Amino acid sequence: MPKVRFSNSVLSSLKADPDKGVWYSDEGCTGLQLYVGASGKKTYYVHYRRKDRKLAHHKIGDADLFSVSQARETTKAFLAAVALGETPYIKPEITEKIFLQSFIRDIYAPWVIEHRRTGQATVAMIESSFGSLFTEPIESISVEALEKLRSKKHADGAKASTLNRQATALKAALNWGVKRGIFETNPMAKLERLPEEDSETKLRYLSPGERARLDAALNTREKKIRDERDSHNVWLEKRSMPLLPDLKKAAFADHIKPMIIVSLNSGIRQGALFKLLWSDIDFSEGILTVRPESSKSGKIIHIPMNATLSETLAAWKKQTSGEGLVFRSSKSGGKFDNCDSAWRALLEDAQIKNFRWHDMRHDFASQLVMKGVDLNTVRELMGHADLKMTLRYAHLAPKVKKAAVDLIG
Repeated sequence: MPKVRFSNSVLSSLKADPDKGVWYSDEGCTGLQLYVGASGKKTYYVHYRRKDRKLAHHKIGDADLFSVSQARETTKAFLAAVALGETPYIKPEITEKIFLQSFIRDIYAPWVIEHRRTGQATVAMIESSFGSLFTEPIESISVEALEKLRSKKHADGAKASTLNRQATALKAALNWGVKRGIFETNPMAKLERLPEEDSETKLRYLSPGERARLDAALNTREKKIRDERDSHNVWLEKRSMPLLPDLKKAAFADHIKPMIIVSLNSGIRQGALFKLLWSDIDFSEGILTVRPESSKSGKIIHIPMNATLSETLAAWKKQTSGEGLVFRSSKSGGKFDNCDSAWRALLEDAQIKNFRWHDMRHDFASQLVMKGVDLNTVRELMGHADLKMTLRYAHLAPKVKKAAVDLIG
């Protein structure tokens, strides 16, 4: 990286490379760097080490808006705060309006991605939900504009719970900006939450008839895949070509059936299922563990395995490598990102409507409650942050409630 002593004349002489951006380091201030983009735009950054000792860049801003001395003072203040164990935002001494897009992408995103496990997803949610407001200065965004945007989405079918979750993400980002003095007020402060009556429709579990049809559809699917494999091997054999593994000797034709059995018998989220490792399965103790980095709450979850779950995983392990990911994509060899097409086809064959993959999690909790398991135990097995989430299933246990009242009769 070229090292020069920054000055107004030096910065004016630095030309853009049309093929790539070029970094320059200031001889007059440790940590201060200038990035000259291919378009010629020049931007100041602080180069520093994070708490984990990894190198990182903190954007100061456009070089046209800062003098060299301002950039140096900002760099020194930032590095001093880092030395004290902080990673602050240093408010630049400029009077230009801060637009929502600039705040989210250039200021908030680097911080939340570094400090929050779900930071990348949070930024993506804000961008997809409030992109139409990105060209607005933050101080110009009104509650009326936010309500209008939300009402349109609600009318288009978005659930109140989804809209509340999106609003909470942006509100938290703007609160972060207010606390750091980036701007004075949060335009979302007076935006009220929508009532979430519609979220009750999300509670869906299988009826006995649906469960029987799902099992039958799974078995039919397994037979079809095996028959197709046999037919293909006959075709290969006639042409003296290497045969594919005989699926008749395998417990499962592919990953779908064991995935569904695991989901129905553990309540694990699909994302955590895709990240599940064989090292998370303790067959001797009969425990399936969801690691903190795989759980929505960020906390470890231990799920005791029933006989069906344990036998399914043991059989699946025998026909896989038994190392790394429990369920590995046959296409990429890595982690699944979805299995939507197979799931939709299976539901169609089973004649089951309005049942998402995530609803297998609701089915797991519902079955526990209907069999008399107390709600706090269900909460722990589901990994809910508090009992409020679990209370959605309370109405499924009228017999348990009656038995409790009968104890004092």
